[in-house]
Amino acid sequence: MTFVSKTTGRLIAVVGPSGVGKDSVMSGLHSALPDLHLVRRVITRAPDLGGEDYDAVSVAQFEALAKDGAFAVHWGAHGLHYGIPATVMDRLGKGTDCLANFSRRALTQAAGIFPRLVVLNITAKSETLAQRLTARGRETEEEIGKRLAQADTPLPAGLNVINLANDGPLSQTVARGAALLQPVSL
Repeated sequence: MTFVSKTTGRLIAVVGPSGVGKDSVMSGLHSALPDLHLVRRVITRAPDLGGEDYDAVSVAQFEALAKDGAFAVHWGAHGLHYGIPATVMDRLGKGTDCLANFSRRALTQAAGIFPRLVVLNITAKSETLAQRLTARGRETEEEIGKRLAQADTPLPAGLNVINLANDGPLSQTVARGAALLQPVSL
């Protein structure tokens, strides 16, 4: 099932390469802007692996959920499946801005579903990404190399993009991000 939103709230799709700190920035933004709703994704990843809060499901469960229209949008990346629950449409329809960890590959599809889509593109230097990926300990050196090679993948054209560098202290990144997201008049 394909949704086309008639919403007043913005879906803020947070993207960036692995290790850029999306989850930390999102958590900080939610603390700084408590009216932002953090979207809890459904992922075919084992539970409790750290990072974001998510609903862990098997591939078979994910496929059944997708078939039943449980997702507003879903995609596959890095051997996993990710879904944004369709319930996000209710929040957007009530005027709530929603913050969702997203994939660059799914942005074109999302733009057709969410008319007020904003892309928060978080960036960091290669050295910063390598350090963070190594520290989290989820990938092998080869997998880290592949993720670093994909770090500069361009975003699709025509999107409303806000760029936010995350190389320094998290508090500074969050303050800049909050300022960039705040000036919207609804």
